Amino acid sequence: MAHYDLFVIGGGSGGVACARRAAAYGAKVALCEPGQVGGTCVIRGCIPKKLMRYGAMFPAHFEASKGYGWRGAAPELDWAALIDARDREIERLNGIYIGMLEKAGVELIKAYGRVTGEHEVEVDGEKHTADRILIAVGGKPSLPEQPGIEHAITSDDALENLRERPERVVVIGGGYVAVELASIFHALGVATSLLVRREQPLRWLDPDIQQFLTEQMRARGLDIRGSTPVHHVERAGGRLIVMTPTGPIPADAVLYATGRAPIPNTGGIGLEKLGVAMSESGAIQVDTAYRSSVPSIYAVGDCCDHAACGLDPTLFDLTPVAIAEGRVIAETLFNDNPHVVNYDTVPTAVFGIPEVASVGLTEAAARERGHEVRIFRTSFRPLLHTLTGEPDRTMMKLVVEAASDRVLGCHMVGEEASEIIQGLAIALTAGVTKAQLDETVGLHPTVAEEFVTMYRAIE
Repeated sequence: MAHYDLFVIGGGSGGVACARRAAAYGAKVALCEPGQVGGTCVIRGCIPKKLMRYGAMFPAHFEASKGYGWRGAAPELDWAALIDARDREIERLNGIYIGMLEKAGVELIKAYGRVTGEHEVEVDGEKHTADRILIAVGGKPSLPEQPGIEHAITSDDALENLRERPERVVVIGGGYVAVELASIFHALGVATSLLVRREQPLRWLDPDIQQFLTEQMRARGLDIRGSTPVHHVERAGGRLIVMTPTGPIPADAVLYATGRAPIPNTGGIGLEKLGVAMSESGAIQVDTAYRSSVPSIYAVGDCCDHAACGLDPTLFDLTPVAIAEGRVIAETLFNDNPHVVNYDTVPTAVFGIPEVASVGLTEAAARERGHEVRIFRTSFRPLLHTLTGEPDRTMMKLVVEAASDRVLGCHMVGEEASEIIQGLAIALTAGVTKAQLDETVGLHPTVAEEFVTMYRAIE
């Protein structure tokens, strides 16, 4: 038995961030994780998805190059080579995460952990004690109870186990993952249909951005079917059939991307016996300091219920948020530096094709909060496509509080949207005003300069 200042259960981004920061301040820290270190983001989420997206962008680049005088046949995709390269990178990153923990002085235990007391964790039959315990076990994709659901795959399967390229995929869902994977499959040459229960995907986006993004994805040839619930999935003649109100859709793979957060990985780790308060889904209820109902037990990331912080969990189950929460715990407990995460200016991005990114309030949310707002909006053809003839367009929108001139929200659809919005997130965190954007000299010719040249409000 060993005693620690902090014992972390879960080797995802939030747990690793907290463990490293706490150890850097002199705390004795252990972290247990039976699988690869890095969590959903590194192993079966953000990183493999973004690498697949990079691979999916090349066909459009090859086509665009014709407008710039490039001739010759485009290369053909070797799917197996793409998957192998992606997996090698994941293995490399797993090694880097392990190295970071070792360098920080965190003891890594490659096994499952279970909480057996308010200050006790059992790992592989051996019990350890700790002043504080952090639960950072993340979540997993959910599948609805529906006839034929055994034929479906999840995003985990799509990003880990799909070793051969399917000819036709049906993606069911309207959130981040559904839009991203549908876009990627389509761009990689897979006939793809995206089935959305509502009229359009990404319901939480600003409606102007939501509509523009849907139009742009359709202009690229993605089959988006709004208001299309799924009755059931069946197998017939060696193929899958997705049954909808408008008729059957054949597929080689049916991907359900209807949610990850609803199923936190908290089952079976001993929290119920200790009386840790949890939501119906199993998410750990925490206060604004990420402390559970048992004072020595904390939780961050996808496995915790952020209701006490006034957050919509579908919007803030994000890797950087888990990292920020983990660091807040370490700063508060081991560096006498209590502070909070600024959720108001957390930027978000959907890495579909095209990208969409935003920070701050949508127009509707701003009005619901009682703000009188001025709206600035622009859309245009990027310079790249003035020679290609492609239908790609970019859209930007600013939501500005009329009385104070403070910028409340920035929203964008188009290439490099995430890179541009990251910079604007800094500005919003600092309280930037529309006048200050107007005073900023644009970098020409760039897409980003449009955010500082929108001088006329549309309403």
